[in-house]
Amino acid sequence: MDKRRSIINISTSIVSHTVLLIIAIFVRCLLIQYIGNDVNGLSSLYTSIIGMLAVAELGIGRAIVYSMYSPIVDGDQRAVTALFNLYKKLYRIIGGIIFLGGLLVMPFLPHFISDYEVLDVNVYITYLLTLISVVLTYLYSAKTSLIEAHKDNYITTGIATIAHLCRYALQVASILIFRSFVAFLICQIIGTVIIWILTEIVARKKYPDIINTKERVDEITKKEISKNVKAMVMHKVGTIMVQSVDSMIISAFIGVVILGKYSNYTYIAATMVGIITLFFTPVTSVIGHLCAEGNRDKSKGYFDYFYCLNYVLGVVFFLGYYAVIDSVVALFFGPGLSVSHAIAFIITLNQFIQYMRNASLLFRNASGTFYYDRWKPIAEGVVNLILSLLFVMVFPEELQVVGVIIATIITNLLICDAVEPFVVFKYVFGQKPGKFYIKNYSYIALFTLALILMTYLIRPVSSPITGIILNGFISISVSLITLGIVAIVDKAFRAEVCIMGRKVLEWSGRVRRR
Repeated sequence: MDKRRSIINISTSIVSHTVLLIIAIFVRCLLIQYIGNDVNGLSSLYTSIIGMLAVAELGIGRAIVYSMYSPIVDGDQRAVTALFNLYKKLYRIIGGIIFLGGLLVMPFLPHFISDYEVLDVNVYITYLLTLISVVLTYLYSAKTSLIEAHKDNYITTGIATIAHLCRYALQVASILIFRSFVAFLICQIIGTVIIWILTEIVARKKYPDIINTKERVDEITKKEISKNVKAMVMHKVGTIMVQSVDSMIISAFIGVVILGKYSNYTYIAATMVGIITLFFTPVTSVIGHLCAEGNRDKSKGYFDYFYCLNYVLGVVFFLGYYAVIDSVVALFFGPGLSVSHAIAFIITLNQFIQYMRNASLLFRNASGTFYYDRWKPIAEGVVNLILSLLFVMVFPEELQVVGVIIATIITNLLICDAVEPFVVFKYVFGQKPGKFYIKNYSYIALFTLALILMTYLIRPVSSPITGIILNGFISISVSLITLGIVAIVDKAFRAEVCIMGRKVLEWSGRVRRR
């Protein structure tokens, strides 16, 4: 593994994501303040609808890029060129399918919005602009993947950062000058075009022989890609059904105003989790090599370490998130956009449970064993859809959002947290996952108890800043108690924490010497 390049990639990503997160929250705040929370909800709904249409992608991109790694390492430029040409051709076709599918959905938009009559927005024009901005990404995604397949992620991160900064600047100006959601979305398209242009320039400069040469994929490679695609299509369908259905059901049964409030909470959680996850990205290739070598004991050791690290970060972050999220939303978006404590509680629990799947997913993807649980996401999507529809109709009006999220939690606990570890333990470690099941569900139960305790400890205060400071300290205390209980009960957890401590001390020593 190229440690220097990995450090550059991860450092660039963390700085970029952090800066863009702060600016994005500021822009979102202006959008809600000057144009309205209803357009914020509409934006989330459009993303969900177009996400459903993006099932046309079928996981082709991931399968092809995965196939690029070996020929790049072997210096087989012909094979890389053939894969790139196939990727580029397929993605242009897919972009066209998504655009046509999006146009077919347009006449039915009012049926997805329960409070459609009260909106002062042309949903057809704004939806079309959102669709265009998404479809344009398929025109340069092949070149972006080519750059990243060569481990130059810092380049694509830099391009995206520049484009997003330009886009946000234009969007701020459009909000303040025009107070128009249409102008806001046009600026989003401009940002996408900037990424397209910069990616085109960089790719043609770095890989002219690959881009300008025509090669075709051989039959053996086609069969391998076809096998991976068959597995990835199922993962794609299930993921989209879970991620998009919740927002669509909330909009259709409850309204885009509530969806707008809900999306503020999930947006902050998802973005911060994305930054935390960046720490794990560079180790994927290391784990992949271990799994390929068949070193099961060493692979299991890495799994235990990453699961433990994931839990420590998850407990600290999500208890802190629950403690301060109301104050953060009030500070940035306005006090009238907070949701009830029940909704905030269930959002936090759902996000934590999904976050705790990281270790299993990391090892499944690195080892290429996603073929063995290809039916899991289909079952996940169907169960989540049925339960969401049932609960949104059964739960009382003030708890309908809670019902939709509970459906996702049940799906994760009964399907995802059962199947994903089973595949990893059986096909990667050659072990039975029984003990891990007990450990994982126990850890989740302990976090839930800590979350309930937080409900009684956090203090409602009039000042958002005071709330963040006061409740933030409370969350840290509860986090330390929770992790302390785990360390006392679980000997293996204590050992992993000691390893983390040594690594931190070694890292800080190297920093001081520099």
